[in-house]
Amino acid sequence: MGVVVVEASEKSGALITASLALEQGRSVFAVPGMPGSWAARGTNKLIKEGAKLVEGPEDILEEILPQVPLLKREKEKPKDPLENLLLEFLREGPKHVDEISRFLKKSPQETLGILLKMELEGLVKELPGKVFLIAG
Repeated sequence: MGVVVVEASEKSGALITASLALEQGRSVFAVPGMPGSWAARGTNKLIKEGAKLVEGPEDILEEILPQVPLLKREKEKPKDPLENLLLEFLREGPKHVDEISRFLKKSPQETLGILLKMELEGLVKELPGKVFLIAG
């Protein structure tokens, strides 16, 4: 759906990739870099030219969620038993990802993957500090 450029000099291959993404009608996102840094000139130029500035994952989600086919964004009960278990756990209130990981007996990386999928489906919402709650 899009390309995120994190760091690119003025003659970077990442800029070619961004250009090809635009030709294909895809979104281009760029993480701003330190002004004056050779490694940030390309990303900062992309932002000047209209790429979406990215300061966090919510900036990307805000842009792409409307483009996601209504996968399962209607708040139906998930078919995955693990997701159902997680929703039951979150009914008690917002929980930090570490607490959720311990509850699910999964690594934080695995848990974040599950939570991202559920967020895209409109089932959970992330608050600052990696705290999650049921989307409402």
